[in-house]
Amino acid sequence: MKMPLTIWWKNASEFMKRTVCVAALLAIIASGAVAKLTYVQLIAGKTTAEAATASRTVSTTLSAQRGEITDSNGIVLAQSVERYTIIGDPKAASTFEPTTCTKATEDNCQSIDGKPVGTTGPAAVAKLLAPVLGMNAMELGAMLTGTSQYVVIKKDVVPTVKRSIDKLNLSGVISTELTSDRVYPNGTLMGSLLGGVDDAGTGVAGIEQMENKLLTGTNGYTKYQRGNDGQQIPGTQTESVAAVDGDNVQLTIDRDVQWYVEQALEAGKEKYKADWAVASVQEVSTGKILALADTESEEAGSSSAKLNPSHAVTETFEPGSVGKLITLSGLLQEKQQSMSNKFSVPYSIDVNGQTYHDSETHGTEKWTLAGILQHSSNVGVIMASSKYSLAQRYSYLTKFGIGQSSGIGLPGESDGLLSKDTSWDKRTQNTVLFGQGYATNVLQVSNVAATIANKGVKNQQSIIANVKDENGKEVSTQTSQSTRVIDSSVASQMMNAMESVAEGYQSVAGVSGYRVAAKTGTAEVAGSDGSLTGIVADWVGVLPADNPKYVVTVVLKNPEGTYGGLTAGPIFANIGEFLMQKYEVPTSTPRTGAIPVTW
Repeated sequence: MKMPLTIWWKNASEFMKRTVCVAALLAIIASGAVAKLTYVQLIAGKTTAEAATASRTVSTTLSAQRGEITDSNGIVLAQSVERYTIIGDPKAASTFEPTTCTKATEDNCQSIDGKPVGTTGPAAVAKLLAPVLGMNAMELGAMLTGTSQYVVIKKDVVPTVKRSIDKLNLSGVISTELTSDRVYPNGTLMGSLLGGVDDAGTGVAGIEQMENKLLTGTNGYTKYQRGNDGQQIPGTQTESVAAVDGDNVQLTIDRDVQWYVEQALEAGKEKYKADWAVASVQEVSTGKILALADTESEEAGSSSAKLNPSHAVTETFEPGSVGKLITLSGLLQEKQQSMSNKFSVPYSIDVNGQTYHDSETHGTEKWTLAGILQHSSNVGVIMASSKYSLAQRYSYLTKFGIGQSSGIGLPGESDGLLSKDTSWDKRTQNTVLFGQGYATNVLQVSNVAATIANKGVKNQQSIIANVKDENGKEVSTQTSQSTRVIDSSVASQMMNAMESVAEGYQSVAGVSGYRVAAKTGTAEVAGSDGSLTGIVADWVGVLPADNPKYVVTVVLKNPEGTYGGLTAGPIFANIGEFLMQKYEVPTSTPRTGAIPVTW
């Protein structure tokens, strides 16, 4: 007969009671553990494993390289080079203990000149790393002291130094992040024109800003698991997206021509003691800009280059007598005049209560329209334009591109200034005929002459030749847009008369072996006090005149010698001689059929 539990409990010893209680408690704990284990393994196992994996998984950015900028021949003007940012983990450094180098540990040990490091923690890391980075060991040790897990030790470290760091076996304490540095191999060449990038690698000035979207690549990433020491666990890479580098931009600029033009301008500025000088070289048949230069020498990528756009883009001025090219083209196109028409031209003339005169005193001269252009007579142009309406004057100025964007898209480019003909006062109505009363820039002046040289067809100017991706596939190309402004017969007459202009300056602005068609200009501009005390002297020339290839425009501010033909002209000749030699242009044929300039 079994004893009831209550009776047994009353008769049991105290020790027995305690033993039973402990056993019961252990049974409850064991049951709970079994239940928890069953839950973890059978119910929440997947979730727990994923959480553990997630805690070990890191994502590393794969940085894209910014595209290159090259000249027309593929010579690099701007490129991004591989650089690294060195990162430290102070928390990991606090427990770092160097591994003594033996045969068994030679692939993962630390020593200094073959001897043990002699210390632990941040001091040990600093003793190993400081000599490689060229840093002070005590300062580096201080940077690695603390409880944080991320501190930037040094930026823009070159690949050779990064490889030296890898050999220190400091993974888990020291890591590297791939970055890039923008470099400009040619120094001040095209400095402001190229511009620069900010600390984030974004173009903020010049061509870097203009083409930033295409030059900028797309970063990639890779995900993997790492162990307690920070090293990647082999075979744990779960996802990877490759970086896509930015596109490469090729310019129409020829580096050699750009360099020569910059040197010629600097020499001319010094010789004529000018405030500044700008110039452009344009290919007649395409509108491509081969050089766009100024005398403000800025290091490409520098703060100054980012803050100061090229003067060749920003400076505007009255073109002076160069503007007569537009007026005479309009007169011929509207069939109001021909180049052989005869005029008796006095020194001055009164029109609507306004007096106009030529730059130099002379008696009444018997000039043809070609002679008026050759002698750059303001009075003669006004006389020839008696039936040339204000609307027509404005129309041809706009057709030739005055007061409009070049379409190149360079940051800071000024459109110049051309007010509507309905707002012109009595004096401006006539000064616009000879290049005063409106403002233009070197690119607009260049395209006026290029349009005439191109048989009356105005091309869209360009500074970008093409854009290619990292594999060399062309992703963008410039399509040349063209518009006929004047008939080819009109353009031919203009070139004939412009050649007579250039012949008058053969001794100072001639290019040996080549015929030149040109126009000079001189205009008063506002000085520092706001009054008309400044001078702009310019020269635009086409060469060879018998087979137009290039237009060279030179502009000087306040040169000694004043007149464009005597100051800007010689600089043009210097550049022209270089172009003819570089591109091996055949010499000109003798001139025939010159339109008479007198009667």
